[in-house]
Amino acid sequence: MSEDEVKTQAANLWQTYLSVTKELLKFIDRQDIDTFLSLVPQRTQLIEKIEALPSKDYRQLDEFKAMAEEIKPLDKEIMYKARAWLNKSRRQNSMVKSYDLGNSLIGRSSVAFNRKY
Repeated sequence: MSEDEVKTQAANLWQTYLSVTKELLKFIDRQDIDTFLSLVPQRTQLIEKIEALPSKDYRQLDEFKAMAEEIKPLDKEIMYKARAWLNKSRRQNSMVKSYDLGNSLIGRSSVAFNRKY
C-alpha cells in the first residue's frame, strides 16, 4: 500500500471515527444508553483498523493533528458523561435493592404480627 493510499484510508477511518464519536455524544446526552452501547463496538473496530494501517506517518500532517485535537475534548466529554451515567445507574440500582430488602423485611415482620398467641 502506497503512502498516499495509507493517507486516504486513514483520513476515511478518522473521519468515520469522528462521526461515530459525535453520535456517541448525541446519544449519551439523550440518555439513549442502548444506542450508545451499540455504537461503542463500532468505534472500537475503527481503532483496530486504524492501528492496523502499515504506516503512521500521516499522523504528522496538519489535517490529522487538527482532527485529533477535535476528537480529544469529545472523548473526554463522553468519558465524563458515561461515568456520570454509570454512577447514577449504580445509585438507582442500590436504592432498588434497599427497597426490595426493606419490603422483604416488612413482609416477614408483618407475618409475625399477624400470629395468634
